[in-house]
Amino acid sequence: MEAFSSKFLLITFAFTFITHFIQARETNTLFIRNSCSSTTYPRLCYASLVKHADFIQTNRVLLTNTALNVTLASAKSTSAFMSTLSRSRGLKPREVAAMKDCVEVLSDSVDELRRSIGEMSHLRNSSFELTINDVQTWVSAALTDESTCTDGFQEINAQDNTQTLVRGKIVQVAQLTSNALALINKLANSHG
Repeated sequence: MEAFSSKFLLITFAFTFITHFIQARETNTLFIRNSCSSTTYPRLCYASLVKHADFIQTNRVLLTNTALNVTLASAKSTSAFMSTLSRSRGLKPREVAAMKDCVEVLSDSVDELRRSIGEMSHLRNSSFELTINDVQTWVSAALTDESTCTDGFQEINAQDNTQTLVRGKIVQVAQLTSNALALINKLANSHG
């Protein structure tokens, strides 16, 4: 009888724990979905952040930091891809020049995103507005850099595959950056 009672208590505890975990996960996921609904690219926003739901929970600052970190990782990966692609054989000199220009502005974008992430760690009530304004400025500058890259590629007559590859990668980084900026703006508006 005592063994049955212990097993019953253990099963009840496990069931309660699992139910609580599932409800918390659903709450976190819903928070991310609702937050992403105000971005320009809500599907990409949700897909890029939902895997971090347990970390983000329902915290706007963690959501914004995670969006910035996801964007930074994508920008770094795209920059490395572009750098490798610029050394490919068969590219025209103008394509190589456009790629190198793109790598340079992506490097600026990476730096601006890093500064933003660093500054987010200094968010305090006393200096919130100044800090968030700096973050908004740097993320906006990163978005401008990414647009400069796609514009530069459109000005040349690149090989179809090259232009398609580059454009796809840069557009994704720009969309992630746009989403991060929207979440930063939402954080700024929720504070005031």
